[in-house]
Amino acid sequence: MKSLYEALPAVEIGGRKLVGHVLFGLLILISAVVGAASGLLLVYSTDLPQVDELERYRPSSVTELYDGQGRIIGTFALQRRVIATYDDYPEVLRNALVSIEDKDFYLHSGINFWRIAGAAYRDIESGGKVQGASTLTMQLARNLFLSPDRSFHRKIQEALLAIQIERRFTKPQIFTLYANQIFLGHGAYGFEAAAEYYFSKPATKLTLAEAALLAGLPKAPQYYSPINHPDRAQKRRNLVLNAMLEDGKITAAQAADAKSKPVLLSLQKDPNSLAPYFVEEIRRYLEGKYGSDQVHEGGLRVYTSLDMDMQKTARQAVLDGLAAYERRHGWRGNLPNVVTQGEKLDKYEDPDWDEDPEINGYQHALVTGVSSGDAQIRLGQRMATISQADAAWTKLKVPNFLSRGDIVYVKVFSLDGGGKARVSLEQDSGVQGALVAIDNTTGEIKAMVGGRDFNLSKFNRATQALRQVGSSFKPYVYTAAIDQGATPDDTILDEPVTFQTPSGPYIPHNYDDKFEGTITLRRALAFSRNIPALKLADRVGIRTVIEYAHRFGITSTLPPYLPVALGSAEVTLLEQTSAFSVFPNDGVRIAPRYITRVTDYEGRVLEEDFPDIKDVIGSRTARTMTSMLREVVLHGTAVAAAKMPYPLAGKTGTTNDFTDAWFVGFSPTLTCGVWIGYDEKKTLGEKESGARAALPLWMQFMDGALAGKDPGEFQAPPASTSPATAQKLDTPDSAPGHD
Repeated sequence: MKSLYEALPAVEIGGRKLVGHVLFGLLILISAVVGAASGLLLVYSTDLPQVDELERYRPSSVTELYDGQGRIIGTFALQRRVIATYDDYPEVLRNALVSIEDKDFYLHSGINFWRIAGAAYRDIESGGKVQGASTLTMQLARNLFLSPDRSFHRKIQEALLAIQIERRFTKPQIFTLYANQIFLGHGAYGFEAAAEYYFSKPATKLTLAEAALLAGLPKAPQYYSPINHPDRAQKRRNLVLNAMLEDGKITAAQAADAKSKPVLLSLQKDPNSLAPYFVEEIRRYLEGKYGSDQVHEGGLRVYTSLDMDMQKTARQAVLDGLAAYERRHGWRGNLPNVVTQGEKLDKYEDPDWDEDPEINGYQHALVTGVSSGDAQIRLGQRMATISQADAAWTKLKVPNFLSRGDIVYVKVFSLDGGGKARVSLEQDSGVQGALVAIDNTTGEIKAMVGGRDFNLSKFNRATQALRQVGSSFKPYVYTAAIDQGATPDDTILDEPVTFQTPSGPYIPHNYDDKFEGTITLRRALAFSRNIPALKLADRVGIRTVIEYAHRFGITSTLPPYLPVALGSAEVTLLEQTSAFSVFPNDGVRIAPRYITRVTDYEGRVLEEDFPDIKDVIGSRTARTMTSMLREVVLHGTAVAAAKMPYPLAGKTGTTNDFTDAWFVGFSPTLTCGVWIGYDEKKTLGEKESGARAALPLWMQFMDGALAGKDPGEFQAPPASTSPATAQKLDTPDSAPGHD
């Protein structure tokens, strides 16, 4: 029997063999694991997109429309996104986002293994799928290239892409791509767009509290929406502030101060709401030329002719003018009622409530209750009261004509911080108005209102509605006569007359059914006498008159019948307004323009519009006609405008049965046309002439548009029509206007 010492070598040899077997087994296991992992990586990476696409990547961005002073008046976009640079994002926002989303962003190479391991352990414990722990780079990879599902397969691909992105791009580049791409709720993509939407300011102006609130949104934009869930948004914001404090990015005092602030938003107003009819005209043109994808995703820059200040004045003038018309005709009732329609008051939302009401603006409101002396109404998040004084013009008691659930139309006079508003009761019976203003020297459209409410009707009554122009057509008749040798001081007989036409005898009459006898052409135009205009048209030939109208830019069909001289033909407001700009422009017509320049995303000019100029009439005729149209304002049918401190001229227009009311007039620098009527061409009411219904709107607009500016002076008329000669033709300012 061998001793213990003699047996030791055998044990030693056996132990070495065992260790060898174990090591060999481990090597095989490691090889298998590595092989399996390599195989898995190969499988998961075979269909990965190429990261080098990022070098050419440009996200969908907003097409912006600017007015003549470079102010945004409209946008087109599938996604509200404004592309910004790394430096456009302030340090406070960068710190807030990194602290809450990816503390080691500037240290890791795309993946944070410790966070992934921790998240995986928690998910295995809970039986869920791998989720969470994504770095900013991984989130960017997912948002750009992958589906939003939370599978293990997607997570592996996300990690692989993140590594590639980190190898190819710098941290500032990655941050910028992420900050421009991420969805932050309510259609806003990227932090620049979100800052503008939620706070009406660029990201560079964000406060600590605002930056922290935005940084908290990527986790769940809808759940933490500061609009729909301000309490959740505030809690999430404070969590971001705590993370920044832990990371040493802010002091305790700064954190406490920011936490003490309520969630205060200043939602960006929809820029398209200022001039929706004008913006819609631009959209249709751009889509026809560049295609819908380029317009809504290509980030075009469209420089338009509009003047934001004039547009605001125009919109207010139209709405105020329609309100004045409504009040003249008394309360008509027939209000829609949500209760009778089966809706609940607390569930009702009006399209007007998409934006906070504006002072002096008009909105629809919901009557939530009626008491013995007033009615309570709701305008979105605001409440107001309609007192008896606010409805005095109706000459009715509030409880007798308003009911709970009625939809009423109001004008907003003031707003307070407590969610209250002061309003007056107005009415929307369906009457419509339109206005166009054009710069005489450039043809640029400076203001356009196509109707009362774009939300209710997108039909543009300034460009699409063909309406009878009434006596505003007469200047073409007088232009033809003056161009053929007549003078303003020539006389004509205003008396009953019968014209023989192919369809039989035509017996016209004047507006007042009276006749003035022998009068000058100047007076005949100033007081819009029908008989003299028809005699002149018959003398020069109605086809000649129509030919002149076409030279002025009227493209609508004008049948060669004598009544066309009185405006029986249908023309658009834009055509008529542009045509009238020939008179103050010394006989030159400049085609109306919406757009001055269009550039692409990179700033390359795609198109540049230059004025289209044509000679229409000689300067002598243009100045003579301007002096005659000046008489319309000084002593004729538009005498109400004579008190305005500017040189003005124009012509009223009224159609049979008062279905259309017009005034088209001009200063030396600006031409403006106004129309009022119903879409269905029903009467506006007795005596609702151009002078009564349309002229006040025109005056309100021109007074605001010309205020503080040099109005210029009209060119002096030829010697034969000098002011001295015209003086003997003056009539008292109290003379009745006929049109």
